[in-house]
Amino acid sequence: MGIATDAPEPVQIDVHLRDGTLASLADDVRRGLSRYPRELPPKYFYDARGSELFEQITELPEYYPSQVEQDILDAAGARIVELVQPTEIVELGPGSAQKTTALLAPMLARGDGGRYIPVDVSESAVQDCAQRLVAAYDSLAVHGVVGDFERHLDRIPEAAGRRLIAFLGGTIGNLDHPRRSRLLNALRAQLQPGDRLLVGTDLVKDRERLEAAYNDSAGVTAEFNRNMLHVINAHLDGNLDPEMFDHVAFYNEHARRIEMWLRARDDVRARIDALGMDIDFEAGEEMRTEISCKFTRESLTREYAAAGLELIAWYTDCDGLFALSLTGPDGLAG
Repeated sequence: MGIATDAPEPVQIDVHLRDGTLASLADDVRRGLSRYPRELPPKYFYDARGSELFEQITELPEYYPSQVEQDILDAAGARIVELVQPTEIVELGPGSAQKTTALLAPMLARGDGGRYIPVDVSESAVQDCAQRLVAAYDSLAVHGVVGDFERHLDRIPEAAGRRLIAFLGGTIGNLDHPRRSRLLNALRAQLQPGDRLLVGTDLVKDRERLEAAYNDSAGVTAEFNRNMLHVINAHLDGNLDPEMFDHVAFYNEHARRIEMWLRARDDVRARIDALGMDIDFEAGEEMRTEISCKFTRESLTREYAAAGLELIAWYTDCDGLFALSLTGPDGLAG
């Protein structure tokens, strides 16, 4: 059972995951470093320093997704709310929930109040955004859920009215196809007649534009990538030297995804005391830290259909860099 932390109404926070992403760090690192090629989950980028670095990335001239998605939301948010007419918004992985204002403001402007349900692994992020939003909107209630959206969708509170589920930021692209399929099917099961799902996705485009976004000239993304090793060292008593690894990011055209790797500059021997593991890397050996899948309207329509979802509306920028797709249960889109 989740634990409701003490917080004055209109804020309620249910905690289903203690220690955030770190709850599974040891198991994930042991498993990821024991396979070949080695792989680490991208959720471990985001300690306090990693979150700060990512905020810097979103402001870089090469990194277009965050600003373009915000522009689309600012232009289309009111139309989306008018089309769906939700009384509550559920958001998966909102972080600071800065973008969500483009949906909350028009929902609340309809005059009936509303509820916002952020679902995030970070308890502090949920608490912070909840307090900020109820201070900004008198008629808003917030029921936060501290949990992993791949594991805890069934812990989302029961709907009190028509619901819009938002999954923004292109985060769905960090999941491979089997995990995306499982998540979309689980989200479909959450939707009642009239409910809708809004998904933000980065789109297929030229290699140069894609690779520039993950290989910025200031080296911030490289530092962000290597930060995962700092997280492992800090929480699992490791001695992985981040400076012994190069940041590598490239577009895998066949798989339609950016892949980020850390490549050993030389032979490296490291120890992770909390796991009792000694790890050897040969010079040039790589471990993957992230994928970021890119989509087309056609490919998304197929994936939605396979999960019993129908594409209702498509919102994109004039250059076709990023898209928001609004979907609903198959057969109920009208």
